[in-house]
Amino acid sequence: MESIMRNFFLFLGKSKAVNTFAKKFGHKLGASKFVAGETLQHAIETASRLNKDGRVVTLDHLGEFVSTQQDANASAQMILKTLDAIHDSQVESHLSLKMTSLGLDIHKDVCLKHMYDILERAKKYNIFVRIDMEDFAHCQVTLDIFKELLTHYDNVGSVIQAYLYRAEDDIKELDAYHPNLRLVKGAYKESDKVAFPDKQDVDTNFNKIIKLHLQNGNYTAIATHDEKVIQQAKQYVDEKNISSDQFEFQLLYGICEDLQKQLVKEGFKVRVYVPFGVDWFGYFMRRLAERPANVWFVLKNMFK
Repeated sequence: MESIMRNFFLFLGKSKAVNTFAKKFGHKLGASKFVAGETLQHAIETASRLNKDGRVVTLDHLGEFVSTQQDANASAQMILKTLDAIHDSQVESHLSLKMTSLGLDIHKDVCLKHMYDILERAKKYNIFVRIDMEDFAHCQVTLDIFKELLTHYDNVGSVIQAYLYRAEDDIKELDAYHPNLRLVKGAYKESDKVAFPDKQDVDTNFNKIIKLHLQNGNYTAIATHDEKVIQQAKQYVDEKNISSDQFEFQLLYGICEDLQKQLVKEGFKVRVYVPFGVDWFGYFMRRLAERPANVWFVLKNMFK
């Protein structure tokens, strides 16, 4: 049943018709629990509030899979404005982005030009930029661009998804660059030809790549709400005397608030992924697909 629900929400997330409908009723559907508003000002206010609680953030202007140069340019300009706002407000924040929002599907060079502009601005402000990983079809080109950017910038990182068979090999190959990586389980629907179909295998691989990347001495952002994984990571860094400067825990805005605050209380760095913008539907559907409890939250809000 859980698998059917997951596939259903991932299917809806790709529907343009449902997306258009949902934008009109987003708050009624409960999107505001997971998305920090539609405007940059909303995002900065949320980041400031989380900072006061002891949490740092990464801001993400939602958008993906653009198909026109005009849309890619607009997305890039919004990302540059977000960097300006982070700098001007002095909130403690990184920036996250998806390269399909910058024209990756139009042409690699279109995306690269925007990435260079963004990283130059971010370097000027001393802001770190995280390239989010998307579906498997974009995995190799994302890592190719990431490696190219690492030859010019040290303020850029990317993401490795544990549900992909290739994750361990990617960690080993990227080690030569000493990269800052966010490690996640993965939230897209993928074929069992490229991804572990069984949750237990994903969890096992997730723990494996966390330990591998930490063991390599590279900065590790452990992005999960799975308390068992978090506990295992805490035990591992304690056993290996790994400095707290080498890792952080990352959680999504609106999910596991008590866990976030508890980790801060224990002295760990906690970074909250804070998405904002009008193009929130695909992201929202992936959150519902990940956690059945989120579905009940939405249903309760719909009938209030």
